[in-house]
Parts: sequence; structure tokens; C-alpha cells
Amino acid sequence: MYSRPVPRGPLRRVAVTGSTHGNEMSGVSLVQHWRRAPEELQRPSFSALPVLANPRAAAACRRYVDLDLNRAFISTFLTARPQPDDPYEVTRARELNQLLGPKASSQAFDFVLDLHNTTANMGACFICNNADNVFTMHLCRYLQLQNPETLSHVYLYQKPEEESYSVDSLGRNGMGLELGPQPQGVLRADLFTQMRTLVAQTLDFIELFNKGTTFPAFEMEAYRALDHVDFPRTEAGELAGAVHPRLQDRDFEALRPGEPIFQMFSGEDVLYRGPGTVYPVFINEAAYYEKGIAFISAEKLRFPVPALPAPAPAP
Repeated sequence: MYSRPVPRGPLRRVAVTGSTHGNEMSGVSLVQHWRRAPEELQRPSFSALPVLANPRAAAACRRYVDLDLNRAFISTFLTARPQPDDPYEVTRARELNQLLGPKASSQAFDFVLDLHNTTANMGACFICNNADNVFTMHLCRYLQLQNPETLSHVYLYQKPEEESYSVDSLGRNGMGLELGPQPQGVLRADLFTQMRTLVAQTLDFIELFNKGTTFPAFEMEAYRALDHVDFPRTEAGELAGAVHPRLQDRDFEALRPGEPIFQMFSGEDVLYRGPGTVYPVFINEAAYYEKGIAFISAEKLRFPVPALPAPAPAP
């Protein structure tokens, strides 16, 4: 399972990115704050660079200008010859690849933490492309142990043979931090504070690792994406129903065959007809209406994570 080697040496180049989606205000506001007060991100063994990933979208308080930046970090965009009519986010993805990458190279930043909000009832969610990175799995576990009173989950979005496409995939290690529910274009003080704390704890974990801490093996629980489920629609493609009240706000809870998932405008219920239990995530996410996604079905996994050894001393 673990195809990525653990870091051999201390992590020296760390980035914290916000505004990948310009209307997700916790990350936007925190990065703007850290650009004015970067000392908050500093640690004795490294410093972290705050990056406004999509400044045009942030200025307009929009998710994106031309296309979703968090889907733009694929080889098709990053390696193509630039054209005058390229979408803004494609051009910006190439700029970020030069700043934080190049992707999949030894010159890339050691760690990239990308900050997000969701309108779904996801709580604190640690988003990883897959489970093959021992370092990131230990980071997720550390954050869960540091916040026992807070319900948090690990979500694995990448499907087999699918290329990673998120901002944090530019780094040699990385993770997305998703907090919700929070409306688009709105800043909630409680989620702002929670995100600020989780970022600080992430940097503390990297500092502990750099200083020679060894982290023991453990068993991880995570949720891996399976399928996208669209809303019921008319022949013209218009909505014909909404997320059922019994499903709404139940992210990461079990959904069993025969339980309702949609309530049609005509009054009847649509039941889940899958072959077994799944765990919906991003339920009724506002940004996913344009993508034709009412929720994403996921499976629950449990798997062993080996110990994370201390890095070799820096020369």
C-alpha cells in the first residue's frame, strides 16, 4: 500500500495555501493574515510560506474565475504549451507548479497544506489523495489525538489509476484541510479559529518529526471515494428533487439499502438501491451542483499504518 517512501531528512520547505476556492473564507482570511504576520507560521527547524493560491477568485469572492483550480494540477495542463487564451486557473496552476513544485520532482516543497471550507456538514476533514503516504497518515492521526473532543475524518479522494489533481499534490507530501459547514463567501469565527489551530498543530507535528520524534504504528480508519450521485432530474436536466431530510447533514454516517436519499418535488421518496452500506460525504455541497453531484458515496476502511521513523540528521 505504501508506495511513497517516508522522508529521509527533516522537512524544510513547507507551504500553506488558501483561496484555492476564492469564496472559502477561512483559508482566504488566514493566508491574508499570515502574509501580514508570517511569524505565526515559523518554527525553529523550518518556516512555512503562506500562499494565496487563486488571488483573482479571492478578490471576486468566487470559487474560481474560469475553471476549478483544484482540478487543474494534471499533466495535461501543467506540461502543455501556454496559449494566449488559456483559462486563468490553468495559467495559475503552472505558476504554482513553478513555485511549489515541479510536481513529482525532488525540487518540490516538502509539504503543502491546502485550506478549504465546505457547505456540507463535514466537520474537520483531512483530505488525502490516497493512503500510500505514511507521513501524512501519521499527521492525520496526530491531529485526531490532539483534538479528541472534535469529530474528524480522513477522506481519500483518488481512485485507482487516477492522476492526483489537487494543489497539495504539488508537494512531496501534502494534505487538504476541509472544515464545514460554512456558507460560501461567509467567514465564521469558530471555524476560522479551528482552522488556525489545526494549521498550528500541523506545523508542530512537522517540527516534532524534524527534531527526531518517532511515531509508533497504529490502525487508521478512513473513507475512500466510490461514486458520485447526482440529483434526480427532469428530461431537460432540471432538478426534480432535493436531498432527503433524513440524509441531510449526515456526512460520514452509514447509508443502507432502502433508506431515503432524495425527496421528489412530486412528494415521493427516492430510496438508496445500492448493493450494500456506503458512507455519503459532501452531502448537498453547494459548489457541486454545477458538477452534477448531490453527494459522494464512500466506503469505510481500516488498515495498519507502520511506524514513522525519525529522519536522518541533516548534514
